[in-house]
Amino acid sequence: MYRILVLSLTVLLPQLAFAHHGGAEYDLSKTVEFHGKLTRVDLINPHAWIYFDVAGPDGKLSHHRCEMRSVHVLRRSGWTKELFPVGQQITIEASPNKTDPASCYLQTILLADGTRMDRYGQYIKAPQGGVQEVRGPIVAPKADRPLRRPTGEPNISGEWAPVQQVMVNPRGTGGGLVPLDQLSEFKPGERRAGGGPRRGAAGPRLYGGSELTEAGEKAAADFKREDTPRFHCQPTSIIFDWTFDGPVNRITQNKETVVLEYGQFGLKRTVYLNRKEHPANLKPSRAGHSIGHWEGDTLVVDTVGFLPGFLSTPVRNSGQMHVVERFTLDPNKMALTRTYTAEDPVYLKGKSTGSDTILVADAPYNPGKCQELNFIDYSKQPKPPSGPSQ
Repeated sequence: MYRILVLSLTVLLPQLAFAHHGGAEYDLSKTVEFHGKLTRVDLINPHAWIYFDVAGPDGKLSHHRCEMRSVHVLRRSGWTKELFPVGQQITIEASPNKTDPASCYLQTILLADGTRMDRYGQYIKAPQGGVQEVRGPIVAPKADRPLRRPTGEPNISGEWAPVQQVMVNPRGTGGGLVPLDQLSEFKPGERRAGGGPRRGAAGPRLYGGSELTEAGEKAAADFKREDTPRFHCQPTSIIFDWTFDGPVNRITQNKETVVLEYGQFGLKRTVYLNRKEHPANLKPSRAGHSIGHWEGDTLVVDTVGFLPGFLSTPVRNSGQMHVVERFTLDPNKMALTRTYTAEDPVYLKGKSTGSDTILVADAPYNPGKCQELNFIDYSKQPKPPSGPSQ
C-alpha cells in the first residue's frame, strides 16, 4: 500500500536538475510513500532504477520502479549492488510521475536492516555494519604520481573526474546544486545564492558568449526533450560530455597520440601529435578528428569532422563545427583545466567559449551499461523479471 503526502516546496529545482532528472514527468511538489518488496536494481546510465512490488488491501501486487541518478555518480557516492539484496522489505519516499502511476523519482530508501539512503547521499561502510552518510567526498584520491613523463611533457595520463554536483537537500527536492566539496558549507535545504539567467531583460540569449544565428534560434526553438542524445545512449559533444553529471574519464599518453576516453557512454577520442593537418577526406563522427601539439606545458587540441548534432542542448552543431581545446595541469592542486572555443557558422554568430576543471578521480574508469527507460509507461508493461542488481 502507499499513501500520498503533499509537501510544499519553497524553492524550485535549478534548470540543470530538471534537464537531467526529468522534471517534465515528475511532480516534485509531492511525495509518495511505498512499502513493498525489492525485486530488482539496475545500475545503468543515464539513470539507474530500483524496482519493487507493493501489495494492495486485497493482496494483489502492483509493480513499481523509481528513477535514481546515473550509475557513475552512484559508484562515486558509495552506492553498490551489494547494498540492495533482492527480496527484502523496503520503504520508498519519492516524487510521483505525472502520467505513469507505476514510476517515480527516488528521494529516500529505507532498507530492511534500517539503512537509510537519500538520493544525493554519500555513503561509506559503518563500523557497526551498514553505511553512514558523509557530508562531502567519500574518498581522498591519491595524487602521488610523476608530474612529468620521461620525454618532458606534463604527465596527464590517468583517471580524472570533475567534482560532483549535488543537491543541498540530499533527498533531491530543493536547495540547488552545489559542488560536493563545498556541501559542508550549506545546511540541508539551504539555497545557494547567486546564479541568474543567461540573458538580460532585453538582451539576446548567449551560449558561451555567442548569439545564435537565425538557423540556430530556430533549431533551439524546435528542440524537444526526446531529442536529447543521452536519452538515446548517445554522446552529446566532446565539450559537454567531458564533465556533465560527474563522469570518470581516462587519459592515455603515448609517443604519437593522446587518447581521451569519456565516462559518458565511452566516447573515445585519439589526438594525433605527429600530424599538422587534418586529412582531406574525413568520416564524420561525434568525436571528430583531433590533432594536437604541446605549447610549453599546455596541450592544444584542434578538432574538426563532426557529425551534425548538439553542441549542448538545445544548441545544435553542424558538420562545419571547429573546436580548439587547451589542457593545462596545475601540479600543486593536481587539477587539469580545459579551456575551449567552438565555432560553427551555421548555428553560432561568434565563438562559444568556456572552461572546466577535473581532478584525480575518486573511482575507477567505468562507462557502464546504458539503457534509457524514462520514456516508457511502466504501468502498461508486463511484469519485469526479478533478479540481482546489475
